[in-house]
Amino acid sequence: MKSENMITKECGQTILAINDTMEILSGKWKISIIACLCYNPMRYSELLKEVHGISGKMLSRELKELEANGLIERTVSNSSPVSVSYNITKYGSSLKELTHTIAAWGFNHRARIIKEMKEKTD
Repeated sequence: MKSENMITKECGQTILAINDTMEILSGKWKISIIACLCYNPMRYSELLKEVHGISGKMLSRELKELEANGLIERTVSNSSPVSVSYNITKYGSSLKELTHTIAAWGFNHRARIIKEMKEKTD
């Protein structure tokens, strides 16, 4: 049986790790951007269309923060006109399983809410 001190220490370490993660992934858009880039590199305009509701200014800000944290990389092509694409890094791809888990939870939650609403109207 674990002592109360051991449980408190484990809980504290877990919360610290969660806080660190949330500091990097916080906000409405970062997980969606990461999820998109886990499947394919995308140009800025493609991300703007794919991440419904995000403004251009917010997308630029989020991309810069994700790049600064080493989760995505920005590639500028030497073509004319210049083309910029974004890709998930190897480090960032470690979040792919997390995006699947969040999506699965969301699907289940939506189904639960719909079922409860239907039961109330029946």
